[in-house]
Amino acid sequence: MIQQQGMERINVGIFAHVDAGKTTTTEHILYESGRIRALGSVDSGTAMTDSMEVERQRGISVRAALASFVWKGVQVNLVDTPGHVDFLSEVERSLRVMDCAVLILSAVEGVQAQSEMIWNALRKLGIPTLIFVNKMDRVGADPGAVLAQARTYLSGDIIPVQQPAGKEQEYTGASDLWQAGADAAARTELLEALAERDERLLELYMSGGSPDLAVWKKHLQAEAASGRMFPLVYGVAAKGLGITELLDAMTDYFPRAGGDAELPVSGIVYNIQRDKSMGRMAFVRLYDGTIRNRDTVKNYSQNVESKVTQIRKVEGGRTEDVGALEAGDIAVVYGLSGVRIGDVLGRPDAIPQEAKLAVPLLTVRVFWGAEFDDHKVIGALQELADEDPLLDAQWLQEERELHIKVMGPIQLEVLDSVMESRYGLKVTFGQPSVIYKETPSRAGEGFIAYTMPKPCWAILRFLIEPGPPGSGLVYESLVRSSDLLPQYQNETARRVPEALQQGLYGWEVTDLKVTLVEGNHHVWHTHPLDFAVATPMGIMDGLNRIGTRLMEPILQVRIVVPEENGGRVMNDLVQMRGTFEPPLLQGGRMIIEGRLPLATSLDYPVTLSSYTKGRSTFTSFFAGYEECPPDVTAERTRRGVNPLDQAKYILSVRKALQG
Repeated sequence: MIQQQGMERINVGIFAHVDAGKTTTTEHILYESGRIRALGSVDSGTAMTDSMEVERQRGISVRAALASFVWKGVQVNLVDTPGHVDFLSEVERSLRVMDCAVLILSAVEGVQAQSEMIWNALRKLGIPTLIFVNKMDRVGADPGAVLAQARTYLSGDIIPVQQPAGKEQEYTGASDLWQAGADAAARTELLEALAERDERLLELYMSGGSPDLAVWKKHLQAEAASGRMFPLVYGVAAKGLGITELLDAMTDYFPRAGGDAELPVSGIVYNIQRDKSMGRMAFVRLYDGTIRNRDTVKNYSQNVESKVTQIRKVEGGRTEDVGALEAGDIAVVYGLSGVRIGDVLGRPDAIPQEAKLAVPLLTVRVFWGAEFDDHKVIGALQELADEDPLLDAQWLQEERELHIKVMGPIQLEVLDSVMESRYGLKVTFGQPSVIYKETPSRAGEGFIAYTMPKPCWAILRFLIEPGPPGSGLVYESLVRSSDLLPQYQNETARRVPEALQQGLYGWEVTDLKVTLVEGNHHVWHTHPLDFAVATPMGIMDGLNRIGTRLMEPILQVRIVVPEENGGRVMNDLVQMRGTFEPPLLQGGRMIIEGRLPLATSLDYPVTLSSYTKGRSTFTSFFAGYEECPPDVTAERTRRGVNPLDQAKYILSVRKALQG
């Protein structure tokens, strides 16, 4: 039995950029803690937390895996997250349920663009973080340079608590600076770093005398647990060097999971997977309360109740029935039919905010052969969209087309593989096209008086105003409930985001404020669904009057190339409408950082790799949407009838609502 009631717990996410050795570290942690008897490996496809066929074939993690073990009397829930940027949505969901994090950096590659992005998300959520510098035995390992880089790009408050011994292949391990006999110079550095950041310790340090190390360590533990300082340790995961020390550091510096098991239930579903025999597996982090087998749990997000059939802890391929899940813990809950990722169980009060990292920027059409049943393909992709809501699988009935949204090409490879291995379906994908957005050109009003053909009556007037970049949709109503009943106001509020899914060019309209400034219903003639029909017409009327501007996704890019290719790269960036900082030269290589429209640079990584003969790196992450230049046009075919054609629209919606 893994779980003991009332045991101290920590929930740790393991984060890293691709190839920093994350899954190998997780594997060794499970081995050292006694959870597994034999070591798997990513390269041979036997890593325990890589359970999907495609993960084994490619040696990358796609799904966030969950494992639990006990170390020195503390129960640890460990979530190994994918490192590849195409699977950022998995990382984002894991971040939300973690109380603390280990960020792995490679001693050779140092801080990568993605390490920075994950770090920023961890800081935004205030998650205490420990840094593990891996691959210390590799040729080119330079812990000093990595520390300097980490302090520049991540935080000045990163504090090494170990002293590494030996360089590259001669690396033998690292000694704890708190232990007796530790390297005097390195310990002095540690104490000075702490004294610089705290007046009380500074006085203590200046007064001379030998320091009481227990007091100093306790101070660092408190600072680390509150996410103000970040201890750093070293190791070689592939050889098991530094793993027990990493486990000790986790129990030393990480805060314990809070939560009250006696309060009403408050939890969140952060992941969904499939079990061949048991059906839907909902990965639940519980913040308050207790859930037991056969309990009925309220799904707050969908307003339904479900009966829990079983609660299990999952270890790679093995699962173990634990009977109960209590505050502060994570487990897999079975029996929650129709549950989706992000659903809140019980009450929402205790659940923290989320960090938005993943934005799918490409849309792709799915094709399949005549030998496969349409319903099977659609059903399979909709099931996969339950597991990853950002896929947003959409079946366009009239055009008989299926479209999905993706982050990048590797995600398509994975989808291709999952469709074949799990469902026995062979699909292909069309050329990915960029997802644009629209935003209002100026402020103005939209009006609709939907009073014909009877029986109907809904009058609405919206004020539509541009909002700041990244603000999404802000909605409010200034209408009194005596003019428009609360139930009709709620229906209108619910339909506004739907109405903004397709603007004048067919793209989602964003970064705006919509205010309901006038609204009327009729005592006899109003039907409850009249406001569902009227809202899109009122919104489109407003957008049509004021016009919208097209917005395109922009990437923040970092390109490293041999110096002789630098001139061509800068010329390419200008051709692609990019902007860049003055380049940096570093040992015969040129580093260029800048911003690029996704639309012009879709195939650029392949082009770059071919003309530099593979001696370049191209890393990018989403930096936001920006207005397109006037000469860029992109229109998307509208799904369904345009609400601007009011007579036709009313007929089609009435038919659909009755149907």
